[in-house]
Amino acid sequence: MALLSGGETTVTVKGNGRGGRNAEFLLSLLIELAGTEAIYALACDTDGLDGSENNAGALITPDSLHRAEKLGLNATAYLANNDAYTFFQQLNDLVITGPTFTNVNDYHAILIL
Repeated sequence: MALLSGGETTVTVKGNGRGGRNAEFLLSLLIELAGTEAIYALACDTDGLDGSENNAGALITPDSLHRAEKLGLNATAYLANNDAYTFFQQLNDLVITGPTFTNVNDYHAILIL
């Protein structure tokens, strides 16, 4: 099953980290899934820029949380600091397309196998 959605989420900035709303959406989803198997997700902005960073968004796989823990990354702490960019950068799970010069929408795809 695939869940598809579009639209811009909102972020309440409390920390001083880096990242945009798509990466933050995925980091929150990753924490909620807590290592659930067979779920993949992607969230990106069609213009190629997620907030003020150079990525369009990020992706998560069933082993993302495990890989983060092996690197000593605390997903909850990164989320609390609004630092999803750095979290996904360390996992090499940022989606970097470069500017597309078309801003249609943010999109989210969640694949449940």
